[in-house]
Amino acid sequence: MAVTTETLISMKSIWKFFGGVAVLKGVDLDLRAGEVHSLLGGNGSGKSTLMKILSGAYVKDQGTVEAGGRPVVFAGPEAAHEQGIYLVPQEPKVFPNMSVFENVICGMRAKPAEMLGLVQKYAQDLGFEGSLSDEASSLSIANQQLVEIIRGLVRDARVLILDEPTSTLTFKEVKSLFETIRLLTSKGIGIFFISHRLNEILEISDRVSVLRDGVIVMTEPTSTLSSGDLVRAMLPAGEAKVELENAARGEVRADAPILFEASHLTGEGFTDVSFKVREGEVLGFAGVVGAGRTELAHAILGLDSFASGDVLMRGKKLTRRSPRACQDAGIGYLPEDRHLHGIFLDLPNVDTMTAGILSRLGKPFISRKREDEVAKKYIDELQIKVSSGAQVSRTLSGGNQQKVVISKILSAGPELVILDEPTRGVDAKARLDVYRLIRSLKKSGISVILISSDLSEVIQESDRILVMHNGRIEAEFAQGDFDLERITASAFGIAG
Repeated sequence: MAVTTETLISMKSIWKFFGGVAVLKGVDLDLRAGEVHSLLGGNGSGKSTLMKILSGAYVKDQGTVEAGGRPVVFAGPEAAHEQGIYLVPQEPKVFPNMSVFENVICGMRAKPAEMLGLVQKYAQDLGFEGSLSDEASSLSIANQQLVEIIRGLVRDARVLILDEPTSTLTFKEVKSLFETIRLLTSKGIGIFFISHRLNEILEISDRVSVLRDGVIVMTEPTSTLSSGDLVRAMLPAGEAKVELENAARGEVRADAPILFEASHLTGEGFTDVSFKVREGEVLGFAGVVGAGRTELAHAILGLDSFASGDVLMRGKKLTRRSPRACQDAGIGYLPEDRHLHGIFLDLPNVDTMTAGILSRLGKPFISRKREDEVAKKYIDELQIKVSSGAQVSRTLSGGNQQKVVISKILSAGPELVILDEPTRGVDAKARLDVYRLIRSLKKSGISVILISSDLSEVIQESDRILVMHNGRIEAEFAQGDFDLERITASAFGIAG
């Protein structure tokens, strides 16, 4: 069955606000029967928010959703299922100790005996490998995805949302998934396909819509587009080529000593990654979600293991790494998720600030006076808006919470600081404060590895940029060669 004129879903003038900030700004999007409609955009463009509204996980603030030409309102995912809409998440959600069959029918009102034949039919049609009685824990990621798709089909889904479905699949598994997609569309099912992989979008989709800053900036038939067209559509308006300069940063001496070196690191999410950082250098890491940047940082710090390779500080190999061992070696880390890994939300902020240096604050008892001195030092230096070090961290703004976590890192006296998404979830003023901090660290001779999904931020603050794609370093840019279009293209795996 070819793409038809029948509209399965129509989203009209969809708005969504978080904390008073518009994340979606009047989005119009539709899906036709038998169509693969790809949704593309940079990190934070609003793709996931839009699809969560369609699947019932979020409630829209303004606008209309129509299914089959009739307005619908989804109070939750079950309501979306009743309208034939099913989201297949990037990470399949299976109950590992339940059978495949139990996973598929979980939550359905029909009796298992009534469902068995239908589940078997879909499993056979889609080429599911294994038995329905197998425990889900034994399945590959590809077969877990098929379980998710079968879940949708037995709930009479006519609209499937595939969120980054190929991010963890092998080439053979991607090929098999695309065969499944073509089979489903031949039966009139419509598919929203979200991916950062431009070659896959161009191969599998009928239409492409590009989201930028919460707005649909382009919807075109895929046959009329090239990868370059897609990259340019994702760039900020009027910035097909941007070169941001900041003379105040100062230059890194070409003969500055090598402080840190990663040599041929291979692990979960990254392969054969090598790079060096000089004293006082800000090395930016660009890339899209899933490129492997955070996984690489975790392996360097000993938070996650890796298969092979070496990490060296001042030429000395770091073995038996752990966050404590890396801190002792002079490496500090600002985690991507400060709430989960960086801060004690329900304790006084001084407890976070001094968590890494307790052994320096007195033995056997910690000196409260010395703790307070540390807190005052960083409250003053970073201009943290708190009543005192005793104020509970949860009561602080996002930007001030971030500064508290940064204080914890700096109090340990690092020579290298790894900043993972340092301005995520902070306001404009706090963002500028983070930039001033990066330049202050550089000026004092401290090196910085800056991981950020904001390409303008990476360009503005870095001396050199490495771009990761699919777990590998795709390209390297010296400061004089910074170009937003080329860096964006590299992040999507296109040689520039």
